Amino acid sequence: MLSDMSLIHWLTLDGLITVVTVLVYVINSHVMRQRRHPVAALAWMLFILLLPYLALPAFLLFGTRKLSRPSSSTAPVPPGGSGGDGWAVDTIMALGQPAPARYGDLNVHAGGRQAGDALLATIDAAQVSIDLCTFLIGRDSLGEAVLDRLCQKARAGVRVRLLLDGMGILMARRPNLRRLTAAGGELALFAPPLHAPLRSPTNLRNHRKLLIADAGLATSRLWCGGRNLAAEYFAGGPDSPPWRDLSFDLRGPLIGQASALFERDWAFAKARSPVAAQAPQAELPPAAPVPDGAQLVASGPDQADDTVYALLVTAAYRARQRIALATPYFVPESALLMALCLAARRGVVVDLLLPARSNHRLSDLARGRSLRALAAAGGRIWLAPAMMHGKLAVIDDVLALSGSANFDSRSLFLNYELMLAFHQSTDVRRFAAWFEQERTTASTYVATPPGLIRDAAEGMLQLLGFQL
Repeated sequence: MLSDMSLIHWLTLDGLITVVTVLVYVINSHVMRQRRHPVAALAWMLFILLLPYLALPAFLLFGTRKLSRPSSSTAPVPPGGSGGDGWAVDTIMALGQPAPARYGDLNVHAGGRQAGDALLATIDAAQVSIDLCTFLIGRDSLGEAVLDRLCQKARAGVRVRLLLDGMGILMARRPNLRRLTAAGGELALFAPPLHAPLRSPTNLRNHRKLLIADAGLATSRLWCGGRNLAAEYFAGGPDSPPWRDLSFDLRGPLIGQASALFERDWAFAKARSPVAAQAPQAELPPAAPVPDGAQLVASGPDQADDTVYALLVTAAYRARQRIALATPYFVPESALLMALCLAARRGVVVDLLLPARSNHRLSDLARGRSLRALAAAGGRIWLAPAMMHGKLAVIDDVLALSGSANFDSRSLFLNYELMLAFHQSTDVRRFAAWFEQERTTASTYVATPPGLIRDAAEGMLQLLGFQL
């Protein structure tokens, strides 16, 4: 009799926990307008029904995808759009991103050495302020060189602000950051793990990478791209070659868009009101929209839409001759994969460049189904012999999209990411030339049927792809 009562008690408690977890899930999805992908929603519901005791704390820590964050001001899309090849500009503005702005002196870095030289030169040239955002900074020759220069600038009276992701600092041996604050610089950690998880869940990481020198001044310069501040992204180590990556620097009014984004992220990390974190007033009047300029494309929990994802899907359907994609991790959502496959089937040359073996083995396993589907549709897949970490999408001569976002579900749906969209045909071709140079050493992917165990593992990893 006692055992029966205990069983009833356990079943009642188990049912109560399940009901509470389902209610938390439903309320969160409705109030926060999460708009989860059906695969992710199904995975969460199965988790809740099968393991409610684990699902509730896991959902509170990892379940939120969009946050209530102030959005950037946006320019209205002109009635009727830009027409012709202006679809990229119209799409980006329709997604709530700024209008095109002028830029100049674009320097696409040919390799890690050039990227490192440009990074340090940008820091050295700063006279008023340095704003640096990165996922991680390494305790190595590159990380120490960056930190040394930041400390020198802070001691010289330059306002130095360093924004690091709270998880990123745990993923690498980091230098002594206290010496920056001791030199007069400012340091902020973006959403440290288990710190105020209801305000910023643990799985939402700031993956944006930018360095702005003298924000708001006519002499300001932006360094941006996919490189973290560690030696492997620039010069490599004694026994390892540097990763292949893509970064660039430029001048011009476009930097104001990046500066405004940094100010919002800095305010969020410091738990301040965005009103208290206004960007410096520019000495020059704001430039009018420039159809062949460039645009900042921010993506992440602070945006109403999944901006980079929506832009890539649109680009795949609008492409006429060529789509060139470079990414270290390729685990796309089904709609994006279908758009790329349909582009290949209708005669668009679809080239995908990724490393033969990346630094994330789970990602390499999960990508198998997508690669086989794209290859079957006529897409060309190229495997770089070394680790390739660059992120690039080139569409015809109309659009070059580069920055921090990988083409996998984590980057496209969970991370805070930053991409720049270039529309000038000459500069689009410069990014295309970088792609072709990287492709010269790559081998052709040959699809092979998977075994039963591998096929099951790929399917399971794709179910978990939104949280990996």
